[in-house]
Amino acid sequence: MKRSLISAACCALFALSSPSLYAQPAPVSGIDLKTLDPAVSPRDDFYGYVNGVWTRNTDIPADKSVWGTYIELREIAQGQLRGLIDATVKNPGKPGSEAHKIADLYTSFMNDKARDAAGFKPLRAELARVAAVKDKKDLPALFAYLQGNGIATPFSAYVAPDAQDPERYTVNISQSGLGLPDRDYYLKDDDAKLQAVRAKYLKHIETMLAMSGDQAAAEHAAQILDIETRLAAVQWTRVQMRDPVKSYNRVDFDKFAALAPAFDWKAYFAAAGLAKKESSAVVRQPSFMTGFSETVAAVPLASWKSYLNWRIIESYASYLDSATLKERFAFDGTVLRGAPQSEPQWQLALRFTDNAISDAVGKRYVDMYLPPETRPRVMAMFDNFVASFKDGIEQLDWMGPETKKEAQLKLAALKPKIAYPATWRDYSSMQTQPNDLIANVRAARAWSRQQNLAKLGKPVDRDEWSMTPQTVNASYSPSLNAITIPAAILQPPFFNVKAEDAVNYGLLGITFGHEISHAFDDSGSQYDAKGRLRNWWTAEDRTAFKALAAGLVKQYGAYSPVPGYHINGELTLGENIGDNSGLSITYKAYQRSLGGKPSPVIDGLTGEQRLYIGFAQKWRAKLRPEAAIAQIKSDPHSPGEFRAKGTVKNQPGFYEAFGIKPGDPMYLPPGQRVIMW
Repeated sequence: MKRSLISAACCALFALSSPSLYAQPAPVSGIDLKTLDPAVSPRDDFYGYVNGVWTRNTDIPADKSVWGTYIELREIAQGQLRGLIDATVKNPGKPGSEAHKIADLYTSFMNDKARDAAGFKPLRAELARVAAVKDKKDLPALFAYLQGNGIATPFSAYVAPDAQDPERYTVNISQSGLGLPDRDYYLKDDDAKLQAVRAKYLKHIETMLAMSGDQAAAEHAAQILDIETRLAAVQWTRVQMRDPVKSYNRVDFDKFAALAPAFDWKAYFAAAGLAKKESSAVVRQPSFMTGFSETVAAVPLASWKSYLNWRIIESYASYLDSATLKERFAFDGTVLRGAPQSEPQWQLALRFTDNAISDAVGKRYVDMYLPPETRPRVMAMFDNFVASFKDGIEQLDWMGPETKKEAQLKLAALKPKIAYPATWRDYSSMQTQPNDLIANVRAARAWSRQQNLAKLGKPVDRDEWSMTPQTVNASYSPSLNAITIPAAILQPPFFNVKAEDAVNYGLLGITFGHEISHAFDDSGSQYDAKGRLRNWWTAEDRTAFKALAAGLVKQYGAYSPVPGYHINGELTLGENIGDNSGLSITYKAYQRSLGGKPSPVIDGLTGEQRLYIGFAQKWRAKLRPEAAIAQIKSDPHSPGEFRAKGTVKNQPGFYEAFGIKPGDPMYLPPGQRVIMW
């Protein structure tokens, strides 16, 4: 006993005399202090206070249309992937192996000489199929052929879990076929900017057709724009498509003729290989299908052939010769997005390779770049968020006990998919070539199509990932009731295993809160715990929910990121619910992590202040005007600046953390604040 006491005393003395060896390392703040603007008060302009210095000193890179924290992390992940693929190209292993296929895909994209020598020749097979069409009755089989090769037609057909029976897969038919970001680009005659884009699009089509050898390019371009404008006029808006109930319309194959009589659906389903496995499909936008049928009847076959030729050329334009690639970027990159310069070729090659054989790349990415200690800590964070959300549901004063019970069941069934999948996709059937890019594009598309169609008749794989580990993003699937948090997002600046919790919660944790909240947003809340589209709400509670949602629609609809353009509060509602409820639950989860203790003060900032600063730094961004307009028209996310400052105004914890008072520009009266969850 004495010996033990002496040893303990010696150890204690040694510890006191050697702090450099035994003291705990100081916690890492995790926020970028250099971007804080001391000239701006957080009570006046929180986004400017957090990001003012960064905004003044940051230029958007010439090859980008937007720049910010999210894009910076994507660039980090791209650099990691480049190192991975460069190493694979140098040592590809045996022919037919996954590594060799990665090398084939990448090197074929980088082979400028082969691409320039080929020009448009690789497209002869598809273009010949269009030329051979003699009658509109041939269009269904042609549509099926083109879709099988990854080429867009006026509608798409794909396999996904059945929203009414989430244990089985079903065929979905959805509107498609436009070349501009949104129907408004075709239909808004009172918007000079969109009119200018439309005129440049017509010229772009003409130029591309002429480059392909079309001797009547101007005439055919006009036919193509006419068809796309007709399709745009009958398409549903993006707001309409957010309603999962109205978007679920099961139609027997033999009833499609009544819905869209000018198109031979029996021939189409047979040619697409769907008739053997299914007898019905979910039509996402029934009125569009009727309008599409009317367009088929009204438009001459020659115009349809011009349109389908364009769809082929546009589909492959990124993989053709240098001149075509340059023209494609001049429109898609500069006219639509405002970027003056294309991304480097290695980045384009990397993106193609990653998309074509994503799990093979992802497997190697996880092995190389995911520290083993990351996943357990992130899982612990996630569990804390679920517990906090559970408490939050019980504290809601606008929801009754019956609906709360269903909400708790759904939360308890929520499945987290963190870092990487349990199993990886098998690419053994994909054949690749070292010097034939178009052949590789076709092989990748055929493999993907086959994988999708093969799901029919099988039970839903609830472990399947909709994202790859190397993707900087996150998602929620209502049919699977699962959130996916890929490995690439689990690194600085979003997550630092050495940082204290406040900033990890504000940057990464908000992603948990956001995605969990999607299970209960205006769309996700219509699915139950098993992922079935079912109304589990009382009428009173749904009415209360809609009233709160209307408040968010009004708030965000007042923001104008670009003069003359306001955020569409209805289009962005789901994401705004995710941000506002997500940040609310993030604050609660952080408080829960403190275990009743006060938050640590680091760099003169409390934990609560760092949490909100981290959140605002996550959404700092600069956009070119063209990109901002495209986002407003087509993206369900609000621009980053408004995700930051719009969200904090609704948070009670934000007012406490920064002493926001009535009269301050950042102050929003309590009666106008909206927190749904």
